[in-house]
Amino acid sequence: MTNIQFAKRLQPLKSNVFADMDRAKAVALAAGREVIDLSLGSSDLPAEAHVIEAITQSLSDRSTHGYLLFNGTLGFREAAANWYEQKFGIKVDPQTEVLPLIGSQEGTAHLPLALLNPGDFALLLDPGYPSHAGGVYLASGQIYPMPLLAENGFLPVFADIPAPVLAQSRMMVLSYPHNPTSAIAPLSFFQEAVAFCQQHNLALVHDFPYVDLVFGETGDWGLGTRDWVMNSSQSPISNTQSLVPSILQADPDKSISIEFFTLSKSYNMGGFRIGYAIGNAQLINALRQVKAAVDFNQYRGILNGAIAALTGPQAGVKSAVATFQERRDAFISALHRIGWNVPTPKATMYIWAKLPSPWSQNSIEFCTQLVKQTGVAVSPGAGFGKCGEGYVRFALVHEPPLLETAVERIAQFLH
Repeated sequence: MTNIQFAKRLQPLKSNVFADMDRAKAVALAAGREVIDLSLGSSDLPAEAHVIEAITQSLSDRSTHGYLLFNGTLGFREAAANWYEQKFGIKVDPQTEVLPLIGSQEGTAHLPLALLNPGDFALLLDPGYPSHAGGVYLASGQIYPMPLLAENGFLPVFADIPAPVLAQSRMMVLSYPHNPTSAIAPLSFFQEAVAFCQQHNLALVHDFPYVDLVFGETGDWGLGTRDWVMNSSQSPISNTQSLVPSILQADPDKSISIEFFTLSKSYNMGGFRIGYAIGNAQLINALRQVKAAVDFNQYRGILNGAIAALTGPQAGVKSAVATFQERRDAFISALHRIGWNVPTPKATMYIWAKLPSPWSQNSIEFCTQLVKQTGVAVSPGAGFGKCGEGYVRFALVHEPPLLETAVERIAQFLH
């Protein structure tokens, strides 16, 4: 057999939190366990009917069946630009400042190829989403992990980054509301990040999939959607501005910033793989060059569905937020009843829980044994980075009765 030599950049990609848990789930299923899967943040809610209808109508239109080049995506780019302008009060040029993506994960994975030379550093959150690191490894870059600690509200401390690392750094990646910790960041934090990156000539990347999954403190599930208030100049801004701002609100000139949005969470379109990059025109163009070497765009019908989602009725977004808030409250209450006291998150579809003894420093073994013995699958914090050790992430992708059943099984496992 030929001895094929593979690139060294594949070495750090061998371990993946989702792939590891998928194997553990397969073992549990083979053993006859009924699996309750809380390990993957894939919404179980359906896309809205008007979105599906737009895609359905496209199927019978033969003009949608060919390759879709950049100029053919203008309608989608205009819808994205208008969505941002309405939601955040940020003017966006759809010609130069928007790029369609196959989900935000494509953007975070491919942008390092446009920014990093071998050996350059990227500043990433630890814990953080795995594709952020994967893109850096594919670009033969180095990672400097910015620790996220509970005592800092799971926000990085920029002053702790060593000067020699900064001298070799080319990009910083942020993501709030945050996966996996569910932390949110105020506008003042983003303003600090913009100033820091401007000072050190860093591209500032913000992964922003959970912009709408924000919960009110008194059952006001509209807080995560397009609800408007007037500021002192009587221009419309979202009333979520103080909770989940866009990075472009901190960098309105788009001097160094690019943001990735996906329709997977707000519009339950994860399987359709549609998102976009928005921000600095030079960064958009560089990412477009990488994308052009890798693929054409999605099927035009999917973009038509995305346009319908962004421009059509938003009641489905409100309904999804209400659903996940109900699940959050039910799951947190169930955990508290069994003596596992975890904080109530203000955003995302996740619960980030500190592990009890004796599992406090062995999240992978906890998750492996939990699914083996009970069929409940969750994600180990260590899979998201060194600073994730000692935690597990629960994805709220089932209805409250099944979530409560999962907690009952967890209680049996712990005791």
